[in-house]
Amino acid sequence: MQTADVVMYDRLVSPAILDLVHDGAHMLYVGKQAGFHTRTQDEIERMLLGFAENGASVVRLKGGDPLVFGRGGEEMETLMNRGFKVTIVPGITAAAGVGSELGIPLTHRGAATSVRLLTGHLREGAAREAAEGTGNAVVDPVAFAVTSADVDTTLVVYMGLQTLPLLAEKLIASGFPEDMPAVAVERGTTKHERRVFGTVAALPDAVLERGLKSPTLIIVGNTVKLSPWWPWRDAIGEPASPARSAAGGSAHARGFQDGPAGEDTEAWFTKNARTVRRLRTLSEAEAEEEARKAADVSGKGEPVAS
Repeated sequence: MQTADVVMYDRLVSPAILDLVHDGAHMLYVGKQAGFHTRTQDEIERMLLGFAENGASVVRLKGGDPLVFGRGGEEMETLMNRGFKVTIVPGITAAAGVGSELGIPLTHRGAATSVRLLTGHLREGAAREAAEGTGNAVVDPVAFAVTSADVDTTLVVYMGLQTLPLLAEKLIASGFPEDMPAVAVERGTTKHERRVFGTVAALPDAVLERGLKSPTLIIVGNTVKLSPWWPWRDAIGEPASPARSAAGGSAHARGFQDGPAGEDTEAWFTKNARTVRRLRTLSEAEAEEEARKAADVSGKGEPVAS
C-alpha cells in the first residue's frame, strides 16, 4: 500500500487500514451493500484489467479474507488468465474474527465436529448460470444451508440477515431443536458492534426488534453457548438454554449486548470463577490419571526369563 499506483477498496475496510495507503495513490471506492452496488463485479474486473494493462500496480483492498465470500478468486482468475502476476495477502475472515472475539469455538470436542461457512444470498446471475450448466447447482442458499446442517456442525452464515427468518424456520422443520444456541453480530470486532444472543427460534424476531443492519454475521450451534457472553447460566454457573437457566425463560428469550466484547472480560471471569475453577480441576484430574497410567505401565517392566 506504500507503493501502489491504484487502490480499489471495499465498504468494510476500516479507516485505520486506509490510512496506511501513501498519499500519491489513486483511491477508488468499489464497495457493495444490500440493494446498492457502486460497481458490478464485471465492472470491477474490467477496471482491474484496464489498470494492469496500462502498467499500474493495483491493490484490491477487501475486508476479511479475500478468498472467503470475498470474490477474490474470481478477480485473481481474471487477471491470471491474461498473464498478470497476482499476490494474495491473507486476511482474517469474519467467522474466525467474530468467533474468537466472542469466545465461540467454531469446532469443539463434544459440541461441534465441523463448521460450515455459508452465504445467505447468491451473487447476481447465479440462478441463470445454474440453469445453463455454467455455474454450480445451488440456486436456493437457505435450502442448501439446511441440507448442509446437523446438530454437531457449527453454521456460520455470511450476508444472511434478510433470509434469517426462513433459515430458522427451515432448520427447526428439519429437526433442529428450537433452543439451539445462536447469535447475530452486527459490525463484529469494531467499536460499533451490536450482538443478539438467543435460540434459533428466537433470533429472527430478536434481530428485528433490535434493528440489526448489514453487515451481520450469524452463528448457529452448540458452541455459541460456550461464549463468556452467553447470557444464560444454570444454578452452578454453567451455560444453559434460557428455559433451563437459573433465572428461567423460554426458547424465545433473547439477550442484547452492545460494544466490543473485550471490555467486560475481567468482570465475567470474576463472576464465573467457580466455572473456571471447575474446568481447571477437571484438567488437573485428567493429568493425574494420565500420569498414574504411565507409572503403572513403567512399573510392570519387561518379563524376566527363567
